[in-house]
Amino acid sequence: MTTPPPQQPAPNPYSGAPVPPNPYAGAAAQQPNPYTQQPAGQPGQPPAAHPGQPGQPGQPGQPPVGYPTNPGAGYPPQPATGFPTQQGGPGALPHDPAYAPPYGHAPAPGCRNCGAPEAANFAVRAHVGVLILMRFHTLNGPFCRQCGRALVRIMTTKTLCQGWWGPLSLVIFTPFTLLWNLIASIKFGKLPNPTPAPGRQPLEEGPPVHARPLAYVAIIPLLWFTWVLVNIYLDATGRR
Repeated sequence: MTTPPPQQPAPNPYSGAPVPPNPYAGAAAQQPNPYTQQPAGQPGQPPAAHPGQPGQPGQPGQPPVGYPTNPGAGYPPQPATGFPTQQGGPGALPHDPAYAPPYGHAPAPGCRNCGAPEAANFAVRAHVGVLILMRFHTLNGPFCRQCGRALVRIMTTKTLCQGWWGPLSLVIFTPFTLLWNLIASIKFGKLPNPTPAPGRQPLEEGPPVHARPLAYVAIIPLLWFTWVLVNIYLDATGRR
C-alpha cells in the first residue's frame, strides 16, 4: 500500500511581496534628544551627563532647557528651582519692597500721633465698670511728651468717672488702671519737648485731671465704699 505524499500548505500570496520602507525610521533615528544631547536610537552609547556645568542650563539657580525666563509683561521672573521664598535658600526672591514680609520689620520709632522722635513706648489705659459689666480700653504707644500726657489726662478722667460702678471694678481694676496711668504720666513727663513731623501736630494737653469736674464723680462711690468699710469694722469690733 502506497503512502500518499504529505500535503503542502498553500502558498501565501503576500509572502513574496517586498516590504515598503518606513519613511520615518531614518528620521527618528537621527533626531537629537534634547535631554541627552545624543542622537536617539544609537545602541551601545550611554546618554550624556546632565548638562549641569556652571553657568549652563540645568545648574541650580539656572532655568532648565525650554523654561520661559520671562512669563509675560507685568509678572516678575520666577526662580528656576524650588518655590519662591522671602530670603535666602534656593529660589530666593529678589530684594524688592514688593516681596517684603508684612511683619518682618519693626515699626519706625516715633510718636504714633504726631511723629515726634522723642517718644516712649508705653500704653495708656482706661476702665469702665457697671455692676457686672466691664470694659477695658488700651492705647498702645509710642507717644511723645505732649500726646502722652494729654491721653493720660483723658483716660484717667474717664476711669474716675465711669470705673467705680461695679464691685470688681471698685476693688481691683479701677485702682490698677489709675496706678498704671500714674506710671505712664511719670514716663511721659521725663521726655523732652516734642518735635512733630512736618504737617502733623501733637495733642493739646488740656487742664490737669484735678481741674476737670468729671473726675470728682469718683467721690460718690469712694464715700460709699468708705461707709461700707467703717460698718464692717464696727460690726467686727462690737462698737455699735
